[in-house]
Amino acid sequence: MKARSEAFFKEASKKLKSAKEELFKPAEDIVSYSVCKNAQFAIENFLKGYLTKSNVELQPDETIASLYDKCVSIDKDFASIDLNTIGCKNHAIDSRYCSDINTVSACFDTADSIDTYFRKNKIV
Repeated sequence: MKARSEAFFKEASKKLKSAKEELFKPAEDIVSYSVCKNAQFAIENFLKGYLTKSNVELQPDETIASLYDKCVSIDKDFASIDLNTIGCKNHAIDSRYCSDINTVSACFDTADSIDTYFRKNKIV
């Protein structure tokens, strides 16, 4: 389980880094879809890594919201991370929520918040 959770964390960090690199390009060069997808996958992988590390079995049809709820059930402080700004949290990850820069920024900020929370609490 440890190797699997570390693989999720590694992939999440890679995706977050890719989103960050895209987001910090000049505004006219930003591909919002790329930021959004990478941020979504970072969130999903961070949550899966945490749950795997906590020996929670994952289901194939998990959404970001269902993964998040499981994380909160393990660690009540996890509720301090706000998912309300993420439109895709209750759906399978797809492109319909990745259109405007505010949505994209919110998704990136959430991924970054999870990363910060995990680092602060020495989870990753």
